[in-house]
Amino acid sequence: MQNQGPQQVVVTPTKSTGLAILLTVLFGPLGMFYSTIWGAIIMIPISAVVGILTVGFGLFVTWPICVIWAAVATSSYNKKLLSGQKKY
Repeated sequence: MQNQGPQQVVVTPTKSTGLAILLTVLFGPLGMFYSTIWGAIIMIPISAVVGILTVGFGLFVTWPICVIWAAVATSSYNKKLLSGQKKY
């Protein structure tokens, strides 16, 4: 038997889907940084361009997309974390 030392356990809390939705509703793509960093990086310039080209009316389309994306990303993160697939 080899001496491997004490086993280390890393505890990572789950993310709140409600908080992810609230942050995204209030702050749009910036609120997505809580749930998905890559999603926020993608949606910030898209929302900016769409907002400028449509004088803000396009945000009625991109804002809900951000909210849905944040909710799905948070749910996916939690499922992976609880199933043991996500390692941090």
